[in-house]
Amino acid sequence: MAVGILGTGSYVPQRVVTNVDLNLLVPDADPEWVARKTLIEARRFAAPHEAASDLAAQAARAALAQAGVAAAEIDYIVLATSTGDSPQPPTSNLVQNRIGANRAACFDLNAVCSGWIFALSVANGLVAANPGALVLVLATDIYSRILDFTDRRTAVLFGDGAGAAVVGAVPDGFGIIDLDLRSQGDSSDLIYVKGGGSRHPLTADRLAAGDQYFRMNGRGVRDFVAAEVPPALEALLTRAGLKATDVDHFVPHQANGIMLQELVAAAGFENAHTHLTLPNYGNMGSASVPVTLDHANRSGALKRGDLLLLAGFGGGMSMGAALIRWSN
Repeated sequence: MAVGILGTGSYVPQRVVTNVDLNLLVPDADPEWVARKTLIEARRFAAPHEAASDLAAQAARAALAQAGVAAAEIDYIVLATSTGDSPQPPTSNLVQNRIGANRAACFDLNAVCSGWIFALSVANGLVAANPGALVLVLATDIYSRILDFTDRRTAVLFGDGAGAAVVGAVPDGFGIIDLDLRSQGDSSDLIYVKGGGSRHPLTADRLAAGDQYFRMNGRGVRDFVAAEVPPALEALLTRAGLKATDVDHFVPHQANGIMLQELVAAAGFENAHTHLTLPNYGNMGSASVPVTLDHANRSGALKRGDLLLLAGFGGGMSMGAALIRWSN
């Protein structure tokens, strides 16, 4: 049975933070420098009353509406996040209650910026094992709450958002062709939030030390992406009997504009349409891939039969890629 995407949705908060606005929070982040180094012009920050589940619920409703599926018909909710509402309960359960998906089994997963691809892989298995099942695959992150605005290397990159897709059976010859998931725990020190878990519970001393903030070795991440991601994408294509030139649409994690230019060249995707939301939204963590996919879908760029390659990479370190024949 073919498994694919029946509808997509996304949501970004209303507050627009341009590079000029950000300069007020990060005085040494010159707006021209930010644009030149990252290709990011703006990002969205969640309002004080908004949490990850609020963003996810909005994206979920949009995906359900496009798929023509009622929330009560959803069998599973798989939600990717590294900035959930709280350690417990699962953020997915909060979304379930908010949208009225009362029959759905819910759980969260955390593969940081690769999270939505990992969640899509889980959904693929659930539908394959339970023909007729419908899975709501969500990703939501609010990185503005964990940024250290004294560190311009990270503070300029991130924004908030959520993306969604309804996954179910599609006609033969369409849908998910193959997926590839990879993890390299020996590189886990490249991206991390030190405090807040069982090893380093947050105390007054740890808060004073800034252990609650996101940290990243930018050069190490760039080297990791350059060395590991192109071979992984090539291996996925080869396994499917395809080449880089067969790809019609490349939907990557929106990490950094310069890094993505280098990745496209290294992977040989110059002839594909690389979809970018990064200039307006920045890096939205696990939400980057589904938000960008939704924008591509709603723009009318994706045609029936087009070959899509989705790719996520980030903390863990983790990588995830999916080949999809679009069924529209």
